[in-house]
Amino acid sequence: MAQFHHSETAASDVPRRYAWIVFALTFGLLISDYMSRQVLNAVFPMLKEEWALSDAQLGLLAGIVALMVGLLTFPLSLLADRWGRVRSLTLMAILWSLATLMCALSESFEQMLTARFFVGIGEAAYGSVGIAVVLSVFPARLRATLTGAFMAGGMFGSVLGMGLGGVIATALSWRWAFAAMALFGLALAFIYPLIVREAKIAPRKARSDAGSTPPLRRRLAGLVSSRSVVCAYVGSGLQLFIGGAMIAWIPSYLNRYYDMSPDKAGGLAAVFVLISGAGMVLCGILSDRLSQNLPQRKFVLACAYSLATFLLLSLAFQLPAGLPQLLLIGAGMFVAAGTSGPAGAMVANLTHASIHGTAFATLTLVNNLLGLAPGPLVTGRLADVLGLNGAFQLIPLVCLLAALVFYMGKRRYLQDLQRLHGSAGDSGNAPNEARA
Repeated sequence: MAQFHHSETAASDVPRRYAWIVFALTFGLLISDYMSRQVLNAVFPMLKEEWALSDAQLGLLAGIVALMVGLLTFPLSLLADRWGRVRSLTLMAILWSLATLMCALSESFEQMLTARFFVGIGEAAYGSVGIAVVLSVFPARLRATLTGAFMAGGMFGSVLGMGLGGVIATALSWRWAFAAMALFGLALAFIYPLIVREAKIAPRKARSDAGSTPPLRRRLAGLVSSRSVVCAYVGSGLQLFIGGAMIAWIPSYLNRYYDMSPDKAGGLAAVFVLISGAGMVLCGILSDRLSQNLPQRKFVLACAYSLATFLLLSLAFQLPAGLPQLLLIGAGMFVAAGTSGPAGAMVANLTHASIHGTAFATLTLVNNLLGLAPGPLVTGRLADVLGLNGAFQLIPLVCLLAALVFYMGKRRYLQDLQRLHGSAGDSGNAPNEARA
C-alpha cells in the first residue's frame, strides 16, 4: 500500500492553510477555464442570426474545445508531470485566455472555429493537472469529496460564463462577453505562480520518495491494467455525454421553447448548471461517507446516479414547456454529474500517486471523447432533423450505457485493488485505499 501511505505523508507536510489557498487559486482558474469555454452557449442565438449558422455548426463551435481537450490532455498532462505542474498550469491559462480574446475579434465562423480550437489546446490538460495539484496537498481519505468539489468548478464556471455572458452580450455585444472572460483569466494567470510554488506543493518527503517509485513504463501501464479502472473511465465519459449536451444547448432550448431573451435564457441555464455543480459536490461527499466500510459502493452510487438521470430527464422532455418540466430538468441535472466524484476517487485509488496527473488526463480524455465533445455535436445534428426537444428526448439513453459500465466495474473493484496494491503483508489494507 505504498501509494496510500505516500499520499498521506506527502499531504501531511503541507500546512492546511496553504493547502486551502492552493485549492482556492486552482479552483479559480478552473472557473476561468469554463467561463471561457461556456460563454459561447449564451450567445448562440446572436451568432446564429448574425452569421446564419446551422445548429450543427453551433454544435461544432462548442464541441471543438472538448475534442481538443480529449486529444491533447494525455500528452500535455504527462509533460506537466515531468516539467512542473505550476508552470504548466500558468501557461495553459494564458493560452486559453488569449484564444478567448481572439473569439471576441472573430469576423466569421471560420475565424471563431480557429479561436475555439486554440481555447481547447489551452484548456486541454488543466483539469487533470489541476486536480493532481489539489490531491497532492490533502489527505487521501478526502479524494471523492475533493474531486467532486474541484470538478464542480467547471459547473460554477459554466454558470458564470453563461449567466454573465448573456448579460454582457445583451447590454453591450457578444464580443464584449468573450473579452470579459479573457481578461478575468489573464488576471488569475498572473497571480497564480506568485503564490503557488512547486517547492511548496511537492514536500521534501514526497520528493525523496520519488526514486523508489516504479519505472515510468510500468506506472503508465497501470493506467489501464484493471477492468474496474477502465470501467470508471468509460462510465464517467458516457455519463458526461448528457452533461455536455445539456450545458451547451439548454440556453437555446429556453430561447426557442420558452421564448426567453438571451440574457434571461442564459441566467436560467446558469441556475441549472449551478444545481448540477451542487449535485457534483454533494454526491461526492455522499460517496465518501457511504463507502467507508463498503468501498465498492462508489460504483453502486455511480450506477444509481446514471439511472436517476435517465429517468428524470426522459420524463422531463416528454412534458410540455412549463414549471413541472423545469423542475424535472433541475432534478436530472442535480444527479447528472454525480458520478464525477466517485469516478475520480476510483481512478486515484487504482493508479500510482506519481502519475495522478496522467491518470486524470486519461479520465479527461475519455470524458471528452465519449461525452463532452460528441454531446453538443450529436445533439445539434439530431436537432437539425428532429428539433431540439426531439433530440433531448433521445440523448438520456446514453445514461443507461453508463449505468451498465459502472455495474461491470463494481464486480471487480475489490479484487483489482488487492491485485494492484495488496501484497502478502498488506493486502488487508486494500479496502483502506478504496475507502480513501
